[in-house]
Amino acid sequence: MTIRIFDHHVHIAVLLLAAAEFAVCVLAIAGGHWLADSIDAHWAHNDNHFSIWCAALSAFVISLALAAMGLYRLALRATMTGIAARVIVAVVLTGLFLPFVYYFIPSLYLHPLVMTFSAALLIVGILIVRYGFSKVVDENFFKRRVLVIGAGKRAEQFLTLRRQADQRGFKLVRYISMEGDSGSGALPEKRVRPMPESLYDYASKHKVDEIVIAMDDRRGKLPVRQLLECRLQSIDVTDVVSFLERETGKINLSLVSPSWLIFESGFRRKFGRRVAQRIFDLVASLLVLIPASPVMLVAAILIKLEDGGPVFYRQRRVGRNNVNFNVLKFRSMRVDAEKPGQAVWAKKDDDRVTKVGGVFRKTRIDELPQLLNVLAGTMSIVGPRPERPEFVEQLSEELPYYLERHRVRPGITGWAQMSYPYGSSSKDAFEKLQYDLYYVKNRTILLDVMILLQTAEVVLWQKGSR
Repeated sequence: MTIRIFDHHVHIAVLLLAAAEFAVCVLAIAGGHWLADSIDAHWAHNDNHFSIWCAALSAFVISLALAAMGLYRLALRATMTGIAARVIVAVVLTGLFLPFVYYFIPSLYLHPLVMTFSAALLIVGILIVRYGFSKVVDENFFKRRVLVIGAGKRAEQFLTLRRQADQRGFKLVRYISMEGDSGSGALPEKRVRPMPESLYDYASKHKVDEIVIAMDDRRGKLPVRQLLECRLQSIDVTDVVSFLERETGKINLSLVSPSWLIFESGFRRKFGRRVAQRIFDLVASLLVLIPASPVMLVAAILIKLEDGGPVFYRQRRVGRNNVNFNVLKFRSMRVDAEKPGQAVWAKKDDDRVTKVGGVFRKTRIDELPQLLNVLAGTMSIVGPRPERPEFVEQLSEELPYYLERHRVRPGITGWAQMSYPYGSSSKDAFEKLQYDLYYVKNRTILLDVMILLQTAEVVLWQKGSR
């Protein structure tokens, strides 16, 4: 089950998990005070008493750190050991950040002894909540029961959702075969049923929450009256493209038609939203650029010391409305990495990458100069990654709707980078395009903040770096 928050689908299970862990954070801080007082009743002074406001602020910062570690993604695939590692990193990051908060708001100060006890209680408490959550969410407690109308090619797209993480939001009840289905027979026969005499009675019997329309041919064959009855009886009716978009975080281009793009909500750029987006870009880029300046200075020195070549690398990329611009990066490859006029895809274990450049690529330090592109207005903090004109020309001929990703400014980080590993082929570009179009359609400040937070996970766990 999901709800829309600022035009973005959020699973209720995730909201409940976040709320439970927020409560655990507050209780852990209260427990930290109690333990510190139990050890030495005279340790406390006026600045060390328990404050619900201090606990709530600290819990909020910890929640952001947990989100930055990707712990609020339903698609997260990690063992309890992996989750424990992410929780510990989140707690450490919080401990590093909170002193800055206390500098500006001294009244919220937490004594180091309290922080130590609270951190230990917090880690244990969150792992207990996570273990219980993993059991409940995978036992269909939060899942919507889904009935699919159609058993052809469009319905077979459900077979692509093979991972357990892909199906955490719903449980598929049955496929209803319809006249005109032209599938390959890949659907399991035991899950396919003919159209019942009463669709509503069948849906009620099987406790269906949502009906998904996945017919190959709707012309004159769509059971309008029966679907209307279900809709009026509070059973949701959804098109398969919109359903898969919601559950997978991408737009399935194998199912999309031009009419869907025209009539579907989204893809709108209101003036107020553009202004808010620009303010967000300026503030976020300055907040990162100022503390990152010493790192950038060291990076420039290391590049110069390694081979004496230029520090920065300028390359033509395609920006918003297909206008070319020069993207700025720290040079991570040899000076002669490409022959003049020849564009080459980056590949795994690329021998053109220098030793220093390899470290920069894994840690994303080579991307930091692009903050200057953001300040100049040619890029955003979050958006589709800008591609080279040579690749755009090639991909726009091979992939449908490829140029639509250029309706917004390209970004340093983006939804596709969070959702799909590094791409170095047309096939990878097609997969990433589906995520890029989802972002273009559903772009909001909330989504940008979520992506920006989860970029920390990508950097720390080196996901998709080459």
